Amino acid sequence: MAIKKISILGSTGSIGVSTLEVVAEHADRFDVVAMTAGTNLDLFVQQIVSFRPQLVAVVSAGDAARLRDRLGDEGPEVVSGVEGLIACATHAEAGIVVSAIVGAAGLVPTMAAIEAGKDIALANKETLVTAGALVMRAVAEYGVKLYPVDSEHSAIFQSLEGHRDKDVKRLILTASGGPFRERDPQTFDNITLEDALAHPNWNMGQKITIDSATMMNKGLEVIEAHWLFGLPGDRISVHIHPQSIVHSMVEYIDGSVIAQLGVPDMKTPIAYALSYPERLPLDLPPLDLCQLGQLTFMEPDSERFPCLDLAYAALAAGGSAPAALNAANEVAVDAFLNGRIRYLGIPELIEEVMSKHQVVVPGSIDDVLQVDQWARREADGIL
Repeated sequence: MAIKKISILGSTGSIGVSTLEVVAEHADRFDVVAMTAGTNLDLFVQQIVSFRPQLVAVVSAGDAARLRDRLGDEGPEVVSGVEGLIACATHAEAGIVVSAIVGAAGLVPTMAAIEAGKDIALANKETLVTAGALVMRAVAEYGVKLYPVDSEHSAIFQSLEGHRDKDVKRLILTASGGPFRERDPQTFDNITLEDALAHPNWNMGQKITIDSATMMNKGLEVIEAHWLFGLPGDRISVHIHPQSIVHSMVEYIDGSVIAQLGVPDMKTPIAYALSYPERLPLDLPPLDLCQLGQLTFMEPDSERFPCLDLAYAALAAGGSAPAALNAANEVAVDAFLNGRIRYLGIPELIEEVMSKHQVVVPGSIDDVLQVDQWARREADGIL
């Protein structure tokens, strides 16, 4: 059996770490040829030593020099900046690229990988949120496969297998509801950073954990689902499911609902994306529904989660609106993480930026990046 060559964009993040755990479990199936990281050089060095890629990239030239010093003459080639990300994304030997860089920064290298004919295991939802029409057009033009890695989209992908598109009534994305699903909205002005980072089910990076608390993460997933599966926003629902066992569902026109269930661990959707259409054995605990006892679902509350409504509104507006929404959210979350605004300031800042945005239809990635920069400047100005 041929070994599949992999490039990982964002290897030190939670998705990157889980991807490498899957690779380590199946070393006879996968070989990592390129990896990129942000600023966590200590972990990156450990990963490089363990997986021995041919090419690695970091954000800054200074970090690249420090990395070369630490790895010595036996280390891989080290590059930096956007050019370095693109080099890893388009590595000649890579057959599939795991796109796991957080935020809009993942768009350019992911698009470069598509244009280089690489299949994509997509964990960076912002790529489709900001440039869905352009990305899906490129996927078709270059004849590559796009496999969803988000647990929700992987669940829908699996629940659609073997069924006709015209028989689908709606998609149902599940959400944990984060730490505030039952908190009194009257107390939201007192939410601290520690409160918002205390996710009950998932261990994720800070940005995505805050997005889960506000449910902007689910809003972005609704937009992503629209592009992946071709359904309008009014046929994509969100259910809060605190146990995070049902990862998402598809409702069909005959009333059947098909769901994908599993323990909450990202290795499952990652492995499925890397090995599709095969399934790989994974060292995970079995799902014991009898021990779990019950699965519960509830409607999201707009008072608790205004960011979800903002995302639906951006999808309905179309064009550049989702790109502006995403950029404003990234600035707002960063401001909250750094103590510049209170928790309720996140949706307030996003809504103010969106109220000033004039929707256009981006014709290129450069157009998307211009919208992204406009929204960031506008949000910074408001701050």
